[in-house]
Amino acid sequence: MRKSSIILTLAFCFILPLFGFHTTAQASGFTDVPKRALKEVNYLAEGGIATGSSATIFAPDTIVTRAEAATFIARALQLDGKQKQTVFKDVAASNPSSGYIQSAVDKGILSGYSGGRFLPDKDVTRGEMAVMMSRAFGYEFGGSLSGAAKALTSRGIASGMEDGTFGSDKQITRVDFSVFLARAINPEFRMKQTASFKQTFWVNTNNLNVRTGPSTRYSKSASLQKDVKVVSSHEVGSWVYIKSANGTGFVHKSYLRNTEEASNSRPGEDDNGSNPGTIGNADPRLANQVIILDPGHGGTDPGASGFNLREKDVVLDTGLKTNELFKKTPFKVYMTRTGDTFPSLSDRTKFAKSKNGNVFVSIHANASNGAGNGTETYYYSSAATNPYVSDSKLLATKIQQRMLDALQLKNRGVKPYGYYVIKYNSMPAALAELGFIDNAKDNEKLKSDYWRTQAAKALYLGILDYYKAKGYQVDSLYSAAK
Repeated sequence: MRKSSIILTLAFCFILPLFGFHTTAQASGFTDVPKRALKEVNYLAEGGIATGSSATIFAPDTIVTRAEAATFIARALQLDGKQKQTVFKDVAASNPSSGYIQSAVDKGILSGYSGGRFLPDKDVTRGEMAVMMSRAFGYEFGGSLSGAAKALTSRGIASGMEDGTFGSDKQITRVDFSVFLARAINPEFRMKQTASFKQTFWVNTNNLNVRTGPSTRYSKSASLQKDVKVVSSHEVGSWVYIKSANGTGFVHKSYLRNTEEASNSRPGEDDNGSNPGTIGNADPRLANQVIILDPGHGGTDPGASGFNLREKDVVLDTGLKTNELFKKTPFKVYMTRTGDTFPSLSDRTKFAKSKNGNVFVSIHANASNGAGNGTETYYYSSAATNPYVSDSKLLATKIQQRMLDALQLKNRGVKPYGYYVIKYNSMPAALAELGFIDNAKDNEKLKSDYWRTQAAKALYLGILDYYKAKGYQVDSLYSAAK
C-alpha cells in the first residue's frame, strides 16, 4: 500500500556479480547488447531472469559460470532462490546463488563433481548448456552431449557452428546463453516454429490473464473466461504455454483443469465461490462461512511499485493462489476482483456485505521510499463503524504470525489503523501488508512465484487458525497448504 506519493527511482552505483540480486534492466537500457540478441535479452530482463551489473551494462561476452547458469535457469523456472545451505562444500549459504544452485540440483537440472564440489566458478561449455536446458525443459536427449545438442537444434533453440559442429567443447557467453534460454521459454523466439499444442485444458476462473512470459512481471496479452478450452505446448515451472482463440501466451497452471466439467462448481454459484466439503471431517458449520479476499488496487490504480514490480499484480496473484487453496475446503470464498480491475473502496465493502461475509482479508504490499521493510497486519479498533474489534484483532494476529513464519521478514507487528475497507465493514476484517515492494530484500520475495505461494498459504493458514481459535474444527483442512 502506498505510504507516500513519491516514487523513488533506485539505482546501484556499484558493481555486483552479474547474476546477483540487483537492478534488472530491459535490453533497451543496456548499451552493450548486440542487436541480434536485443529482443531475447529484453524478454529475460522483463521477467527478472536476466540482470546486468547496472542499468546499462549486461557484459554479453562474459563467459557463463556454473553458478550463473543455475541462477538463470532457476529464475526462469521460478525455483526458490533463497540463500541456503547446500550439499556442496564449495557453495556456502552466504553465496548469493546458493538457493538457486541447490534448487536446480534438487530438480535434477544440475549435479556436482567428486569430493562434494559444485565448482560454481567453472566456465560452462555449449555442450553443458545443452544438457542443462534439456533437463530443465524435459527434453529427451539420451544422456549425451550430442543428444542434448540435437534436442536444442531440432527445436530451433540453438544452431551449430560455422564448421558444421555444435561446438560442445566451446565456452558459452552470457548473450548466447540468454538467447537460447529465451527461445526455450517462448517458442516465438525460435528459429523455426516447433511448438506442438497437444494437451487440452479448461480455464477454471474468470478474467484469467494470459501473459507474454511465465510470471506476473510479464505484460498481459489477453484475458480468458471460465470454462474456455485451451491447448498447451509445454510448461515453464508453474506456468503453461497455451493457445486459444485469443492467441498464445502463458497462464499459471493452478487456474487450469484437465476435465471439461468443473468438478468443484455448484449450480447457481458464480465464478468466485469455492466448493464446500472437498476435504473430509471438517466442521459442518464451515459450509455457512463466507470469506472475502480483497486484492488491493487494480486497473488504473497500480498501488505501490518498486524494481519494475507493481503492487496490484503481486496482491492479485497472491489472492488468486489463496482462493485456490480454499476451493478444497467447505468455505465459500469470494474475491473483490479476479482480474486487473479497480473496484472502489466502497465497492469492496459493499461487495463483502452483499455476500454476507463472515471474514474479510485485504491483501497489500507496502512502500516507504525504500526505507521500510517487513510484514505487518492491521485491524480497526473502534466499534463505532465495525463492531468486530476483538475478532478483527484475533484474525490479524493469526495472519501476521503465519506471514512471519512463511516469508521470514521483519516483524512490524499487528496494528490498529483506519483503512477504509476494514473500518467500514460489518465483519471481522484484517489488512495484510506482505512486505515492502520498494525494499530490495522484500521485493526479491514479492516478485517470486515461490514466495507469493508461501504468502498465499500463510493467509489460508492464518484464517484457519482464526476459525480454530473460535472453536471450529478445521484440523483436517491444514493439509491443503502442504
